Amino acid sequence: MSVRARLRATVPAPLSAPGAAPPEITGQPGRRLVVQRSDEVVVAQALDDDFHARPGPAVRFPAPWPRGRGAFAVAPDAGLAVFAGVHAVRAVEPSGATRWEVRHGCWSGACPETHLSYEEYADLPDHRYPDGGSAGFSADGTLVWAHVRGPLADGAPLPGAVDEWLLLDAVDGRVRARVDSRSTAVGSFHLAHPTDPGQMGLSIGEGQDGAPLRWGRWDGQTLEVAYLEDDLCLLSVSPSGDRLMTVSHDQDSLAVRDPRGAVAEGGEWDAASAVPRHPDAPPPSDDEDEDDEAPVYWDWAGGFVDERTLIVSTVESDEDWGRDRHWFVDTTTPAAVRPVVYPSPVAGEPMALGGGCWSTLSESRDSVRVWDAPTPRG
Repeated sequence: MSVRARLRATVPAPLSAPGAAPPEITGQPGRRLVVQRSDEVVVAQALDDDFHARPGPAVRFPAPWPRGRGAFAVAPDAGLAVFAGVHAVRAVEPSGATRWEVRHGCWSGACPETHLSYEEYADLPDHRYPDGGSAGFSADGTLVWAHVRGPLADGAPLPGAVDEWLLLDAVDGRVRARVDSRSTAVGSFHLAHPTDPGQMGLSIGEGQDGAPLRWGRWDGQTLEVAYLEDDLCLLSVSPSGDRLMTVSHDQDSLAVRDPRGAVAEGGEWDAASAVPRHPDAPPPSDDEDEDDEAPVYWDWAGGFVDERTLIVSTVESDEDWGRDRHWFVDTTTPAAVRPVVYPSPVAGEPMALGGGCWSTLSESRDSVRVWDAPTPRG
């Protein structure tokens, strides 16, 4: 049985700049933003519970470096943006003023420098395609968690560490804790616990070498880190914060886990057995020695629509054969995986928003479409 998606809202992109990244909706219910980045600026517009723009202009944060040179995060109240760059983590106010900056080792290859500014390496060919870290705000916006290449410009190096995970005060950038992330990253991203500002997830990509997953807990004095498997991509945290959605590095396995990494009972789905072959794909070869030309595998995308329901996709494995496919997974039933049917075409992978909703991009990628299912879900 399929799930029929119902269009809840269409949210226009706040930017029309050529080359801007697609827009996305961030934040928890009641504090949602639509955000978008170009090379020059990050724009954030507050949304109400019906995904309409709240009164007042969008907030604009001048970017300190082009978007290909790092990641960014916007505070839940849109009062501050943090840019995780090649050489520093910088907090920028809407006026363009730098509130604080934490400099660290260079993310570009084997560069040994601790740069003073972006301009030092902006035109260097060997710094054109750097690796990178990321930053994320806590649920209440008081803390910034940052994944950086060590060592820090200020403070003694962590012995043996390549990458570090920092906990920073959002007001002044003070380093409240730092630990070895036990990784050598190509990239990363953060996922906050929805209600507890002392908890944060960090999903790290090491290219072909793996995908380390870390879960941090801060009690105000000590940062405790659970070093989970090195083969998991963290994609979503449930509304309660008690469950994590992961996809394996090889994209075969989708799972629901607790923050210590244990898989929930009945909470793991193998793509090859849970999802039917794309209807337009060629049949598998009878020769056991030949690789399947059209294997089905999960995307690194999706998340919790509500506490028991996931929205997931197989877009990457479907793209050569026809329409993209999205799936609802009810984590409480054996026949869990059901196809999602849309009334009009959508582009790319879904993003879970909680509150029974998820989003996709429009075909033209100039707006975000918000969907729910007609049948209420728990």
